[in-house]
Amino acid sequence: MRTLSLYDSLSRSLRAFEPLDSAKGVRVYSCGPTVYNYAHVGNLRAYVFTDTLSRVLTWKGFDLTHVINITDVGHLTSDADAGDDKMEAAAKRAGKDIWAIARHYTDAFKQNLADLNIRKPTHLPLATDHIAEMIDFAVQIEAKHCYRLDSGLYFDVTTVPDYGRLARLADDAGEGRIDPVAGKRHAQDFAIWRTSAPGENRQMEWDSPWGRGAPGWHLECSVMSKKYLGESFDIHTGGIDHREIHHPNEIAQNQAHCGCADSGAAFWMHNNFLVERAGKMSKSSGEFLTLQALVDRGFHPLSYRMLCLQAHYRSELEFSWDNLAAAQVRLKRLVQAIEGLRTRADAPQKGSAAGYREQLEAAVSEDLNTPKALPILDALIADKKVSPGDRLAALQDFTEVLGLPLDTIKREDLRVRPASATIDEAAIAARLAERQEARAAKDFAASDAIRDELAGVGVEVMDGDPLGWDWRITTV
Repeated sequence: MRTLSLYDSLSRSLRAFEPLDSAKGVRVYSCGPTVYNYAHVGNLRAYVFTDTLSRVLTWKGFDLTHVINITDVGHLTSDADAGDDKMEAAAKRAGKDIWAIARHYTDAFKQNLADLNIRKPTHLPLATDHIAEMIDFAVQIEAKHCYRLDSGLYFDVTTVPDYGRLARLADDAGEGRIDPVAGKRHAQDFAIWRTSAPGENRQMEWDSPWGRGAPGWHLECSVMSKKYLGESFDIHTGGIDHREIHHPNEIAQNQAHCGCADSGAAFWMHNNFLVERAGKMSKSSGEFLTLQALVDRGFHPLSYRMLCLQAHYRSELEFSWDNLAAAQVRLKRLVQAIEGLRTRADAPQKGSAAGYREQLEAAVSEDLNTPKALPILDALIADKKVSPGDRLAALQDFTEVLGLPLDTIKREDLRVRPASATIDEAAIAARLAERQEARAAKDFAASDAIRDELAGVGVEVMDGDPLGWDWRITTV
């Protein structure tokens, strides 16, 4: 078994991975969504990444405890303690109960995970189920590390060692973030508890020693990681944007609670941005693409997973409809080739696929190098020196690691009806039957007319292909 090397953002280095406590297995915490809206596809890249990590760990034989939290309170519209609570703002805009808002978008996120074939984590805890524990955590660190303002309880970042090391917040002039809250001792100080202002009408608020209010965003992750994984655990993951504010603040809280320099996790891992040509994809940028928006264009969710796997998680990934279409074509060709192998699975055994498994392990042991693993999969499927049955058996390893269910998915499953389609599958089948009758009668003019008619409504007729037809996807 090869040693797994992972990139640690805190030390800025590639390091060999070993569990802190082999008896406890591997313990991983991943920052989850703030459920005030649907996740956009840029958000979802983080979960394809952390799912790949979890799959590699279990494939290599580690027992895994994986936590993805649900932020249903406390995250402000600015990550740096400014603006309204995202949940409260969403409820006000919609004129709905905030708890219903949270449930709706939590369910939508869980469906996104299922659609992308992302495995369920061991725990998927809600922040609002841990308020009492957050208050207790804050009480324990208040005397040495916090101070009170009218607006709440704030953490003094000078009370812990090497604050901001993960992000390296200060530039050469020693300047940090702009201070958005009057009275803070230092610009980087952050809210542990935000006290509701007089007259403020919040739907989510709780009593605390600092007044009625709500926890700061960063507190929940320190509390829930400690509860489910222990004060020191193996890996903490998140998007690269968390490296600048959220995770440094989490580390500061962890250090305050343990009274030590331990960051809380042995490895801090971050996936890079999904970008489009105009810049970083985000809800605020106006480029707000959900997974459902891709499906509405006729793309299968696994095509987006394939797109993510084609780039290393630490590299920026450019999103375009053309890139997504190319990923879907690649996926469909893989599925077609594998279907061909199944028809010959009982052929006599020859050759060996063992070398492909070794190559796969070498690739993913190199900091989850999925772009290197995919060509190995292509080579395995195409290798005629190895019997079809052996190739199909070796395929199980790639399925497990990459999260592409190539052992079970069929081409028909990848045929997704675009929302703009004006014809249904029953009508397509009927017209194709009429076309077949015309061809049998050598009425090629009628046959061609039906083909052109279907093309006009976005259906590609594929003569000689067992699938028969597919939706034609436009990328403009």
